[in-house]
Amino acid sequence: MDFSDEGILISAKPLGEANTIAELLTARHGRHLGLVRGGRSRRMRPLMQLGNRLSVTWRARLADHLGGFNVEMLEPHAARVLDDQAALATIGSLTGLAKLLPERDPHPQLYYGALEVLTALDDANLWPALLVRWEMMLLQDLGFGLDLSECAATGTDADLVYVSPKSGRAVSRDAGKPYCDRLLQLPRFLLEENASPTPSDILAGFALTGHFLERDVLSPQGLTLPAARTRLLELLGRSQKDDVMPAKADIQ
Repeated sequence: MDFSDEGILISAKPLGEANTIAELLTARHGRHLGLVRGGRSRRMRPLMQLGNRLSVTWRARLADHLGGFNVEMLEPHAARVLDDQAALATIGSLTGLAKLLPERDPHPQLYYGALEVLTALDDANLWPALLVRWEMMLLQDLGFGLDLSECAATGTDADLVYVSPKSGRAVSRDAGKPYCDRLLQLPRFLLEENASPTPSDILAGFALTGHFLERDVLSPQGLTLPAARTRLLELLGRSQKDDVMPAKADIQ
């Protein structure tokens, strides 16, 4: 049994003194594990960094065996952002959440969405919105997609600004006004492809996806959101506060 594919490294666990068990989100074969011989060597260590895009060949005697990976670098995403704490936290969050996918179940759209996030890590104005949309896609692929097409109360598709934390359905401004303190915010950029989200929109988007990831996916398995995601939100929140603080007047 064998295949060739490309994938994003989402986990690398040491096995013995020299080898690594690599876990990748691949383009055509889903989340897949395999042994990388010599994966802990000085030559291979730069490849075994989370978020790297790799060319892989997997071989095993039987389909249900762990098998082994031969890997080659395609894009060293981790090395590009070593000095960017938020980008590194993004890699940690994305790769941590990708491990929620069932093993060997293809999710090509989710793979290429993840690749879009990683490719955009040089642009802090772009990747946060892409990451929120990717988490929305993850919920959809896991069977817990949100219905943002119309208001749950009125059936209208106009002025949708809330999401019910119970049903995961959109709610219009007028219908949600009496209960707005109990509803989740629905940022405009999740409804309009060309919308330009503000920092508060981004945080609202992460609050929205985080609620349903925790409730529907993680809590039933006794899991929590990745620590890297918590760190990412702290960094984004701190950046938002810095943006709104007035500049200090120069001392005359």
